[in-house]
Formats: sequence, structure tokens, C-alpha cells
Amino acid sequence: ATPGEGHRCRRGQSEMPLRLDIKRKLSARSDRVKSVDVHPTEPWVLSALYNGHLFLWNYNTQTLVKSFEVTDLPVRCAKFIARKHWVISGSDDNQLRVYNYNTMEKVKAWEAHGDYIRCIAVHPSQPLVVSSSDDMSIKLWDWERNWQNTMTYEGHSHYVMMVCFNPKDAHTFASASLDKTIKVWGLNNPSPHFTLEGHEKGVNCIDYFSGGDRPYLVSGADDKTVKVWDYQTKQCVQTMEGHQHNVATICCHPELPLILTGGEDGTVRLWHSGTYRMEGTLSYAFERCWSICALKGTHRVAIGYDEGTIMVKLGREDPIASMDPTGKITWAKHNDIQQANIKAASETTADGERLSLATKELDVCEIYPQSLQHNRKGQLAVVTGDGEYIIYTALAWRKKSFGQGLDFVWGMDTAEYAVRESLNSVKVFKQFKEAHSFRPPMLVEAIFGGALLGVRNQEVLMLYDWAECRLVRRIDVCPKEVYWNEAGDLLALACEESFYVLRYNKDVANSVFDAGEPIPEEGIEIAFELLYEVHDTVRTAVFVGDCFIYTNGAEDTNSGRLNYTVGGQVVTLQHLDAPLYLVGYMPKENRLYLLDKNYGVVSYTLLLAVLEYQTAVVRRDFAAAAAVLPSIPASEHNRIARFLESQGFPNEALQVATDPEHRFELAVQLGKLDVCHSLCLAAESDVKWRQLADMALKASALSLAEEAMTRASDYGGLLMLHSCSADGVKMDVLAEAAEAAGRGNIAFICLFLRGKVDACLDLLVRTKRVSEAAFFARTYAPSQMTRMVTLWRSELSEKNEKAAKAIADPEEYPNLFDRLDLALQAETWTKANRLSALPASAYPQHEGDTEVDVLELVSGLLASGVALGSVASAPQPMAVEEAVELDAPEPPAPAPTAPEPEPEPMVAEPEPEPEPE
Repeated sequence: ATPGEGHRCRRGQSEMPLRLDIKRKLSARSDRVKSVDVHPTEPWVLSALYNGHLFLWNYNTQTLVKSFEVTDLPVRCAKFIARKHWVISGSDDNQLRVYNYNTMEKVKAWEAHGDYIRCIAVHPSQPLVVSSSDDMSIKLWDWERNWQNTMTYEGHSHYVMMVCFNPKDAHTFASASLDKTIKVWGLNNPSPHFTLEGHEKGVNCIDYFSGGDRPYLVSGADDKTVKVWDYQTKQCVQTMEGHQHNVATICCHPELPLILTGGEDGTVRLWHSGTYRMEGTLSYAFERCWSICALKGTHRVAIGYDEGTIMVKLGREDPIASMDPTGKITWAKHNDIQQANIKAASETTADGERLSLATKELDVCEIYPQSLQHNRKGQLAVVTGDGEYIIYTALAWRKKSFGQGLDFVWGMDTAEYAVRESLNSVKVFKQFKEAHSFRPPMLVEAIFGGALLGVRNQEVLMLYDWAECRLVRRIDVCPKEVYWNEAGDLLALACEESFYVLRYNKDVANSVFDAGEPIPEEGIEIAFELLYEVHDTVRTAVFVGDCFIYTNGAEDTNSGRLNYTVGGQVVTLQHLDAPLYLVGYMPKENRLYLLDKNYGVVSYTLLLAVLEYQTAVVRRDFAAAAAVLPSIPASEHNRIARFLESQGFPNEALQVATDPEHRFELAVQLGKLDVCHSLCLAAESDVKWRQLADMALKASALSLAEEAMTRASDYGGLLMLHSCSADGVKMDVLAEAAEAAGRGNIAFICLFLRGKVDACLDLLVRTKRVSEAAFFARTYAPSQMTRMVTLWRSELSEKNEKAAKAIADPEEYPNLFDRLDLALQAETWTKANRLSALPASAYPQHEGDTEVDVLELVSGLLASGVALGSVASAPQPMAVEEAVELDAPEPPAPAPTAPEPEPEPMVAEPEPEPEPE
């Protein structure tokens, strides 16, 4: 078996009445483990090894956390002292050693005994430790006195194998010795109070009962027996036999009615502490068992073997509780039945706050409760456990009926219930009398109550009617639990990784039964309809109308959520930082009530009107939904809107929603530009304005798009919009705004498209991009090259004067700038013939302009005798074909927006090097 794998105890009968599904949480192989201890708060198991080491295991992660090399000789005992962050060990070198498990430093080491140290016990509240040894003595140590030996107890005539404090009276402790006796001591008396004798061979182990009123302790010995002693009467009250070899260790579970014993036969046996019958046997093939330790407040047990350490969990740790319709919560704590009335709680309790409730003692149950549940109307309650059930009247808590049964479930009627007697038999009772008994065609591992009687094995769930136990439906799932709503027409099947919600049509099933038709093996398929599946785990749950409310989270995790679902839409009410268990819902108070593991009651608000509205929407009863809506507070409207949206009603969700963010999402989804515009005006969010601009462009609402882009400072969008519409005035305004906002690239493009070359140059200079300005002037404004080069040299000389001098100025080196005169004349011509004022719609007529060589064009114009100045005086921008009227046989192509001369070198030749002034 691997960690986490379920394990069922072996027992002579068909099934152990305690029904403990045992899961292995840790399986760690190592050298022989002589002692184990469990940390009270951290997920740690401490193992003392025969090879002289201490191992600290994390049972959640299955990893070795820390290791202490104590000695070369066996370490026979080790314990946590959690309040000091210490571990203390005793070994065969006669020494006690104390370590800080956080820093790994050795706190103290001293020779404590004259022979092997067998056992250590830590006092539950005082700074005291008791150790026992093969030197036949017991010693008391006080760590607040620098581990001074404050008392030595002598009286045994052989090795003292174990010592244990009495949890009911920590001023006393007991010891077990190979002299066949058990002695009980007082802390302040070196002599024993009394001696218990009865074992035929040496006693290896002892432990006290921790729960209940019985003054018992239990011992295990080399005579292979386990004895239960009454330390008040000093009598042996029970001897349990079953081990095939020496009994080496014993543990009375602090939470469950179990005595765990481990022996050198390699088995761990589970005995019922009330009946003393053996409930089961654990065997993990780890050879001999030497130590068992249970963690108080949990069902976890650590076991030390020859071949390693095992940690198991004995059943579930959920609180056993039930709430009736009047608000009384009844729970079982060990054998005590207690009750609290939530109506006595303050009306101003905040969500998640623990309620201050008075607890009423109802009874001390004669069986160990494993479940407690009220019937549908809350008039009766049943407690099950130890293979029996007891039915009580809920009001006076008087016994009404009892019987044998492994499981008990209620039907829909007041006194209708079913009992699983064995793996093969189920009985149905009405008015406390047996009405039917049947044997399902499979082994029955669990039964479920509700509108139908559910019978389950590991593969399939079969649902029967209560009237005559006829098969209604076979469903091929293995649910952990089945939940029905009050009306009996909805059920939820909670499986390991998901849950299913189905609708049951009782009328269809009854019509098939009335018709007398034979029922197939699969049952009446049309009687059920799968509504939805939710991939989530269910820890506890309850139906309120059609609303399924549940807590989720894995069994051993401390986190989870409180959710509810209607129509498959899951809504999270609260994130939980500790496991909570649903017990019920009070409609008048509009509150959910939950329990924690310590039986503390907390509550959360959940409005019934919200659930009724959502239920009506799922049923498509919109008239009922509209009638309920006015009763829902405005604070809940956003939750309603989310639900409507998930159900496919965005228009209705927009009308209900009050959250501006959600309203904007819905308006965008519906394409409502006016609603989006009003929400944007209220929110002033750039992101929303951009989103609105995109919507407006798609809807061809250009004025709205322009407003949205302006408010969002979307300069790129405005550039696209104004350039497409050839709006020169707005382009100029955009250039100024973009430059002021630090968007120089947008400003540059606006100026460039407007043909304002000089403005482009000035912009580049203002933005400290003089080098780019020089190259831009070389291409588009040759007349400005000298000015730009001068600025560039000035800027560069601050960093590298030699490099600055190497930049060529066209006035100083005209030979380096080929056809510069022609470029200057081309500049004059292009200023008079720019096409930047043409709208985008004119692009097809000027598509080839960018392919024209302007220098060649101007050269041709000059060769033909055209006066460039006359063209420049044209009153409006025009195409090149309009500006040039020549008799040339093949007129040149249209002019582009800027000249494109061939690239010329911008850096002077290295020779001759300029002489300094």
C-alpha cells in the first residue's frame, strides 16, 4: 500500500462496528525504530532509531525533515517538548540529550542513569521529565533548574521498561517493569503508592485511559496478554488475548474508543475500549512493532517498526452533529451528547465570528457515537455506533427505540427509516416496526436516506422506493454521500472529485410501477434527468430549495471554500482558513451555520430571497423572479447580475447590476454605446475609453470614437482617425498635444504628414535628437544641413571632440555631397507641390508617387526649361501631372511627398586632417 491508500481492518465478523476506514499517511523505511512521537502542532513524527539516530519525518510531504546523529549506540526513546522547541532522547550510553529542533543545536547532555535508558515521559504542564532505566530506577528532572535530578524513585526489582503520566491527575504516574509488576507513584513521594500484579511475565508497556470517567490503565507484557486495570480498586477488569508474541507497546487513543497494541508478532491490534473485543488488525509487513503514539485531538497514529515508521489515520475527523428545524444543534463529543440553541446567539454576530452559546448536557451515550442525525421534521434523532442505533425524541431526549445496525438513514416520513444490518441485508421500518427486508444483488457498503433509499457498493448506487423496496434507478457511480432537497425532486451525488445534481420525477416512476411493467436492471431511466456536473469536492452540504450549499476542500487540508450552486453556476460565499462543516440553514435568520473540529459554531449570511430568485430563474419562472426581486437588498444585486449573466441573460443582468465594472462589461457585451459612454464619463478610466473607442469605430460612430480617443489620450488612434479624414487642423492640434504628452513620435508623424519639414526638424532638436535631425535634413531639407551639423557637433563635442570634428559640413566639404545644388532645387519644388492636403480617398490616383525619383524629375524639369518658382506659386496642392505641362514625349511619374536622393557620405575623408585654428 502507498501513503494515502485506504485500508480496512481485518476482523472475524463481516465488518467492524466502528467502521474505521484507515488511510496510511506516511510510510518511511529506516533502521529499527524503538520509539515514535507526534508533534502537537507541526506535521512531524519523531523516530528514535536503534542505530543511534533521530529522524524527523513530515507526514504531509512524506519527507525526512531533519536528522540528529545522537550516538553510536541504540536510542531507545525520544519525545518532543514542543513548548520549548526541543526533543529529548535517551540511549544505551546512559545519557539524556536535549536538542533544539529549529536550530539543531545540542542544548544539554548528561549521564542520567547507570544503565540503558528505556523510556521518557514529559509532564503535560510542568517543566518536568521522568526517565526509566535498566538500572531499575526512575528519575525526575527539572529543566528550569538546569535539568537537576529532583527525585529518584526506587522499588522495582528488574528493568523499568516504561513510565506514563496520568492524564486525569498529572501529579501521579505509572511504571512497568520486567519484574511483572506495575507501580503507581506520586511526584513528591519516592515510594510507590501501590503495585498491580497479575501478569505472568515481564510488563513492557502501560498507558492510561484518557477519556470518560473510568479510572483505568492498560498494560502489555511478555505473556502475550493485554490487561485493563482499575487503579482505584486495584483490580484487573479485563484480559485481552490475541497477540502471538510479546506485547511491546500500547496506546489508548485519546479520541476514539480504541486500545492499540503492538507486538513482536508484527501486528497492531485494535481493541474496543468499551467492549474489549478486537475490532481489527493492522499489518504492514514491517516486522516487529515497538512503539505506538496517538496525536490528541486527531485520529492520527504513528507506529514504529523494525523496518521503519508508519503514520495512519483512523477514520474521518468530522464533528458528529445535526441541527433540527428550530435551530438546536446537537452533537456527540466522545460519549457525551450535548446541545446548543443558536437562537440564543446575538443578532449582531459578524460573518465567520464564533458564536457564544450555552451548552446543555443531554446524555452520556452507552454506545460510542459515529453519527447523529435528525429526521426530516426534527422530531426524532438517532445515534449510531458500535454496530447499534438508538432513536431519541429530540425535544426531551428520551429513548424511543433501538436495535442492531451498521448504518441508519431516515426517509421522508416522520418515522420511516432503514437499517443496514450486514453486508447483505437492509431492513426498512415504519412507525418503529419492520416493514420490509431485502437483500440487494450486491454487497452493501453504505446506505443513504431521502426521497429514495440508496444502496451502494464500490462501483454502483441503486435507488429503491420506500413503499415496496422496488428498484427505481441504477447509477454507475460510487458517491461518498447523497443529498436530497426538501421537495424530494433533486438529489446531489457527491463523488471523490466532482458531484452531480439530478432531477427525480416521482410521477414518472409511479406511473411505471402502476402500469405493472417489468423493471429492467438499470431501473427506470426516464425517472431521472442529469441537470449538471460540478468538478469540485464536497466535504459537507445541505439543500435549501433548489440551491445546493456545500463546503469543499480535501480531507486533510486546512483551507476550503463555502460555495453554493444553482443551475450549475458556483458562487463562493466565503474562503475558509480552517475546515468547517455545514449543519444547517435558518431561513428566518438568513444564515448558514457551521461547526469547526472543536464544536465551535460560526455562521454566514445567505439571503433566502436571493436563493428564491435564482431558483425561479433556473426554472425559467420569470414572473416569480420579478416578484422576488424587490425584496432583495441592493447590496446583493451584483451577485444576482453575475448569476443572470451566467444563465445567458445579459440584458436583465445589466438592468440589475450596480457595480460599474460589471455594468460596463455587460454594456460592451451588448454593444450599448450610450451606456458605455455614461459609465466612462463617471469612471474616467483610460482603459474604458479605449475600449469604447474600439466599439465606436466598429459601429462607425466616428465622433464618439474621436471623443473617446481624446479622453483616453490615445494619440495613435487619433492620428489614424485624422489622417484618414485629411483633417489638417486637427492634425496640427494633435501634434501639439502629443508633444506636450511626451509622445514625440506621434507629433513628428503629424508634422511630417502635414509637410511641415522645418517643424519636424525643430521637434527633433527640442527632443535632443540632433543626429536624427541632421540625417532628416540631408534627405528632406538640404538647406538646413549646415545648421543641423553645427548643432550636432556642439552636442557631440561634450563627449568626443574628435568625433565631432569628423562630421562633414556641406559648406566646408561640398565635394562630399554629390548633386547638392540639384537637391536644393528639388527642395524648392517639393515645397510647392506637396500632396499632404489630399484626403485618403485620393490615394488610388497617387499610388505610384512613392516610386518617383524626385532628383531625376526635377532634373528633367530644369532641362526642359520649366521655371520651378512658377510651379511653387500654385494656389493649392496639386498632382504632378497638373503642375508640369511639357512637350516631352513621356511625362515623368507623379512626385512623391519628399525627395529621396541617393545616400551620400556624411563623414569627411580622413586625409587631409583638418588643422586646428
